[in-house]
Amino acid sequence: MSMTDPIADMLTRIRNGIQSRHDRVEMPSSKLKVEVARILKSEGFVSNFKVVQEDGKPHATLRVYLKYSDGEPVIHGIERVSRPGRRVYRGKEDIPQVLGGLGLAIVSTSKGVLSGAEAAKIGVGGEVLCQVW
Repeated sequence: MSMTDPIADMLTRIRNGIQSRHDRVEMPSSKLKVEVARILKSEGFVSNFKVVQEDGKPHATLRVYLKYSDGEPVIHGIERVSRPGRRVYRGKEDIPQVLGGLGLAIVSTSKGVLSGAEAAKIGVGGEVLCQVW
């Protein structure tokens, strides 16, 4: 059975892993998921990520290593904004600031997948994939 929203599945796996205090979570890999994981790592929300191709499996696996500070998870909340039933697009002036700049919006733009701050800096808008705080 095909999955209708793989990004929501990725965010749910991260949310569930944090609630269960896991060191890492695994999911089927895709280019978009790798880019979202890259932004989460560069902004300091996860410690690392790795794409693993295991023998005998046809598809690669994305492994995201969760980050904790003094036993508390670094990610306090993560939510999907644009979804298949309701796409959310924002212009360069309207890219949301999460928690007054303490959080992160991840935006899919014509220049690639960027954080909200990067997209505003280079002056492009796009589809707001998710918010993390």
